Amino acid sequence: MAKITRKPVPRKAAVPKKKAKPVATKPKAPAKKSLKATRPWTPAEIHEVFSRFRKANPEPKGELEHVNPFTLLVAVVLSAQATDAGVNKATRALFEVADTPQKMLDLGEERLRDYIKTIGLYRTKGRNVIALSAKLLSDFGGEVPRTRAEIESLPGAGRKTANVVLNMAFGEHTMAVDTHVFRVGNRTGLAPGKTPLEVEFGLEKVIPAEFMLHAHHWLILHGRYTCLARKPRCEVCLINDLCRWPEKTV
Repeated sequence: MAKITRKPVPRKAAVPKKKAKPVATKPKAPAKKSLKATRPWTPAEIHEVFSRFRKANPEPKGELEHVNPFTLLVAVVLSAQATDAGVNKATRALFEVADTPQKMLDLGEERLRDYIKTIGLYRTKGRNVIALSAKLLSDFGGEVPRTRAEIESLPGAGRKTANVVLNMAFGEHTMAVDTHVFRVGNRTGLAPGKTPLEVEFGLEKVIPAEFMLHAHHWLILHGRYTCLARKPRCEVCLINDLCRWPEKTV
């Protein structure tokens, strides 16, 4: 029987794999300069800042008009997301007829709204003012309490409200952090923080006690009239030589 021989099947030549093209990567943008990375303020510099504020304005006043601690409390509650000027325009007539918790309750929520309807969120704020007036009468003998926790227990009153009332009505060394103080604390590098509470604690830690009574007023006024949000007026700033903001214009 004849032997059958099979020819080997030639193997296909291996096709070399194509090398993957390197993926082009965009160069990373330089990291934004963090205020926390800037040279920290020295105690002498902080003392100099507030000495200048005091010299320029020895007795700064809050711009919310009021006649007693109760009307101050009401004005601050009404000022949330509103301007002080707008609140003052509404409360001048209101406080002539309702400058105590009892008179506010006697006025009633519907009539109260007529006085404050030019203020944003006036319905909610009106409801809070009536509720806090009732709570002041039932829980605090008609008087504004003198502790932060008690003030914060009132409808419509938060930490900032409590700090303003404690400072302006009772002379406590508190630091109320609104949008202006928050901006100044971060922009200047005095007290960088991601939240108002962080800025509050940071400022309380570095500001000397001799300046604390008026400190939040100086910072609010500085943020409102000089260290503006969009176009800060660095050229007229009292502390431009000390400010740590890397984008200042002088």
